[in-house]
Amino acid sequence: MTLLIDILSGALLLGGAAFVIIGTIGILRLPDALTQLHAAGITDTMGVTLIILGLMAQSGFTLVTVKLLLILLVLVFTNPAASHALARAVVHYERTPWRDDSTGTR
Repeated sequence: MTLLIDILSGALLLGGAAFVIIGTIGILRLPDALTQLHAAGITDTMGVTLIILGLMAQSGFTLVTVKLLLILLVLVFTNPAASHALARAVVHYERTPWRDDSTGTR
């Protein structure tokens, strides 16, 4: 049973790390603040959620699991709200989002 838990927690931790790495690359490569915010929102929500779930599976049912669950609940509720508020501020202060004019579409 411990081998199964180790495999599950390892898969969750690797999946979370992959989301964080892909999101970080997206933040560095994307052209404007709104698209970078999209990459950051995915990284914060999905990557951290998978990492915390992997840590919860590894720790078993202890006080540490309860604390990790509380951290996860706070992150799941606050990250989308913070991303939304930041996106509204970007739209308010930047007049137009970036568009690729080479394709001819708007």
